[in-house]
Amino acid sequence: MDVQRRGGSVLVCVSGRLMEGAGSALQQTLDGITADEWEIVIDVTGVVSMDMDGLLHLLDAHRQAECLGLRCVVVGWQPQPQRLMAEVAGIRGRGLATGERYAVPGFRRLLWGRVQRARELAGSDGGGPGHWSGVRSALSLTRSGRRALQHVSGLSR
Repeated sequence: MDVQRRGGSVLVCVSGRLMEGAGSALQQTLDGITADEWEIVIDVTGVVSMDMDGLLHLLDAHRQAECLGLRCVVVGWQPQPQRLMAEVAGIRGRGLATGERYAVPGFRRLLWGRVQRARELAGSDGGGPGHWSGVRSALSLTRSGRRALQHVSGLSR
């Protein structure tokens, strides 16, 4: 992870795999924010793959940046991370527009909520071998299963 500071902007270039260990590096960057900085740009152009832990770390970093009063923008979405977000959000098709949707706060809340609910359904204890396979199974519920999940979690419309 490469961090550059210019004026009031912080550019964070992430590359490789955005997985479980990314949270501490993103947190370290946020901890180093000064009063003169007003914007953080997270460039994920170099991210070749991302799992749900990586997505949660990115969502959490975005939320924390906004809580610090920073404008936060994520740019450079690659196909695999976009497909993951589409899968989590329940969007059918290739899901290559999810990078644009990420900019919408409601979409980020949807992603956060769905990953958290899927982890609970899968009985995740926060780790262990294969715990994300259970999450993926929970995310691939049938339409009636999704309706039941929404009803149970109080999200029915």
